[in-house]
Amino acid sequence: MKTIISLAARGDGIADDGSYYASTAPGDSVQDDGTIVPGPHRAAPACPHFGTCGGCQLQHVDDVAYADFLRDRIRSALSAQGIAFERFEEAHVSPPHSRRRAALTAERKGRQVLLGFNEASSHRITDVRSCAVLDPHLEDLVAPLRRLLATLLPERKRATVRMACADQGVDLLLARVDVEGLAATESLTEFAAHHKLARLSIDEGFGPSARWEPQPVTITLGAVPVALPEGAFLQATPQGEAALVNAVRHAVASRLAIADLFAGLGTFALSIDGVTYAAEGGRDPLIALQASARKAGKQIACEHRDLFRRALSPDELDRFDAVILDPPRAGAKEQVEQLAKSRVACIAYASCNPSTFARDAKSLIDAGYRLDSIKPVGQFRWSTHVELAATFSR
Repeated sequence: MKTIISLAARGDGIADDGSYYASTAPGDSVQDDGTIVPGPHRAAPACPHFGTCGGCQLQHVDDVAYADFLRDRIRSALSAQGIAFERFEEAHVSPPHSRRRAALTAERKGRQVLLGFNEASSHRITDVRSCAVLDPHLEDLVAPLRRLLATLLPERKRATVRMACADQGVDLLLARVDVEGLAATESLTEFAAHHKLARLSIDEGFGPSARWEPQPVTITLGAVPVALPEGAFLQATPQGEAALVNAVRHAVASRLAIADLFAGLGTFALSIDGVTYAAEGGRDPLIALQASARKAGKQIACEHRDLFRRALSPDELDRFDAVILDPPRAGAKEQVEQLAKSRVACIAYASCNPSTFARDAKSLIDAGYRLDSIKPVGQFRWSTHVELAATFSR
C-alpha cells in the first residue's frame, strides 16, 4: 500500500514511493489493486461538472491540502533556482462563488448551445449548468445567455463570452458574434435591460463596441471609482485582491516615494499611500488610472511605458524608496535587471506565475536583496493556478 504525501503541479497525487496517481488527495492510501482509500484531506467535490470541466482540478481536496499545494508550488519553483525558502505567511484561499470575472466558450450545435469552460486539455466544451466558483451575478447569467446565443450563433460557430462584475452590475462582452439586422439588435438591448447589465459590448473582430451602457462603467479600487475599459484586467476575486493589496501595503509601509510598475487600472496605486509614480503599458488602463487619481486628489505621475522594452533605469529607480511590481505571467525580467543595479531599498512583487517569479527572485538575491516573506494567494480556487505577494529588501 502507498500513501499520497503531496500534490504535483498539475494536481496529481504523489505517493511516498514517488509514483503519481490522478484524483488523489494527501493522506489517501492506494492499495496494491489500485483502489483508493480516502484520507483526512479528501473533500466531496462542490460541482457536478468536476472531473470533466477544465476550470477546476482540485475540488477533491480540502482547504488545508489546497493551501499546502500553493506553498509547495512556490517552494518548488524557488528550489529550481537554488533558493531555499520557508518563511511563508498564511495562504489566502478565496471562497466559493467569489470569481468576479470569467471567460466562457459558446458553440451552437443544432438547436442546442453549449456554454461553459473547455474540458481539460481539450477543445470540447463542458456545458455548465452551475458553477461553484463564479460570483452568483455571473452564474445567474449563464442560462439566459445560452438562450440569447441560440438566436445569434450560426451552426457550429463558436463565440467567447467575457463577464466581469463592475460597480453598476455585470459587464458583458460577446466576441466573435455577428449582430445583423434590427431584430438581433433589439434582442441584445432587451437582454441587457432585462438583466440590468452595466454594459453589453460586441466584438465582431474589430475590437469591442458598447451596445448598451446606461451610465459609465466603473470598478472601485482603494475606494476610488475607476473607469473600466472593455476587457480590462481585474484581479479574479475581491478577496484575493484585498489579500494582495494588504501584503503589498505592509511591505512598503512608511515608505514616502513609491513606484507602481505594471500598474494596470491602479489596484495598488489607488489603494496604498505613498505611490507617487505609476507606469503601465496599456493605454486605456493608464488613462483610466490617471483620470481617477486626479479626481481623488492623489498626486500620482502616470506614464504610458512598455516596461519590457523600456524598463526604468537605475537612475530613474533611485528616486524611489520602494517599488511595486505586478507583471503579467512572463514576469519582469528586464525591469528586475535594472532594479538589481539600483539602490531601491524595498521591492514588493505580486506574481501570477511562481516560475517567472523564482527566476526574477534569483536575480534580485544575486544582487544583494533578501527575500523576506511570501504570501501564497489562491484566487482561482480549486485550480492549479498559484499567485503570491513577496517582499525583498536590502
